[in-house]
Amino acid sequence: MARNVRRRDVLSGIGAAGLASTAGCIGGLGGGGGGPDMLTVVGYPEDGIQLFRDYYSSYSDDTDILIPDGLRDGDLPGQVGNDMSNITGTAPAAGGPNQEAYTSLYEDEYGESPGVFSSQSYDSTAIGILANAAAGENSGPAIRDQMRNVCNPGGMEVGPGNFVEGVEAAANGENINYQGASSSTNFDENGDPASAAYATWEFVEGGGTETTGTSNFEGSNPDGAGPSADEMPGGMGREIMVGILLPETGALASTGESMINAAQIPAIQVNDADIDLTVDTQLEDTETNSQSGVSAANSLVNAGYPYICGTASSGVNVPVSQEVLIPNEIVGCSPSSTALSVTNLEDNDFIFRTAPSDRLQGRVMAQLASEELEAETCSTLYVNNDYGQQLSERFSGVFEDEFDGEVFRQTAFNQGESSYSSVVSDAMSSQ
Repeated sequence: MARNVRRRDVLSGIGAAGLASTAGCIGGLGGGGGGPDMLTVVGYPEDGIQLFRDYYSSYSDDTDILIPDGLRDGDLPGQVGNDMSNITGTAPAAGGPNQEAYTSLYEDEYGESPGVFSSQSYDSTAIGILANAAAGENSGPAIRDQMRNVCNPGGMEVGPGNFVEGVEAAANGENINYQGASSSTNFDENGDPASAAYATWEFVEGGGTETTGTSNFEGSNPDGAGPSADEMPGGMGREIMVGILLPETGALASTGESMINAAQIPAIQVNDADIDLTVDTQLEDTETNSQSGVSAANSLVNAGYPYICGTASSGVNVPVSQEVLIPNEIVGCSPSSTALSVTNLEDNDFIFRTAPSDRLQGRVMAQLASEELEAETCSTLYVNNDYGQQLSERFSGVFEDEFDGEVFRQTAFNQGESSYSSVVSDAMSSQ
């Protein structure tokens, strides 16, 4: 336990200077018995409860475990029955230029602090409203063509604090530049964020999580790129329609609550203001399930919603996009679907996201593993879907190719199993 306290003291000192600055600070790690120095686990809280119970029933907390945003649930240690002090997490952070303004809005509305991916959810709905206002009609293709016009550089800067003023400006055909809570929200040619902030975090004794450091990263095209309309027709005296497609139930229900709350705030701001525009929203539950997600998406499309804030998980987002959004020319903007497969969709530019791709998170995790945790060998355990497999492969590739590490095993696990002892044993074994 003393080793973990010292490690936490080091991690709490990490700031915007970047992940590389703590290289060499932590030593004496190792799985023992010929196993990997470190284990990376990619999954969701619902299955993580049993997986980590099985891990701690057979292994001590002397091996560092690295996890991404999908497992960031402050209730997890209590449900597992272990303080999980050997775990370090990464997650896209609320690192946008208007993070503080957004946080104040959320706390004023709900009386509590916002959760993970909530800033991305606010930004997704806010961008949809702005693009709709600029388009002047509830049309998917028209909204699509305004997405970069309202976000990428140029025009009046708009954020959560002056959001209603920005909606009026967009409806009047004025150039605006939305600066978000989660990032600057410039979209690249794939509809992905052109820059992002990542947090390092850990579980807190007694429940909850705390961020120990944040670093900003830019992609290859930080100014953004991609097709946009030449004009912003705008128009007042109308209703803007935005669908919200996020998990109220299922494996991501604990994360979904804060995301749903955040996604509703921009509509509340407009509807509470004295302007000649209103926003109509409808919430549908994906149940963190692909079939349920497709059915819920069809409900929103059939009700006439041209823009959807959602979905949360890549395992739901990909089929929803392929089967519902793209064929019906509906704009989808996910606040937390991070799999690389989303970038590669043949989407005719209808699919966007305010959460960064796991291409970036995989590199962040590999750098943290090598330079902070000083791991030379590792194994991965990943949920058997696009999100898990692609993040495991990206992390492993960067860990080996850029940081000279060695990956013993990449082991998949299925959701809903009663025991994960065998896959944990496989991941923790020597080569």
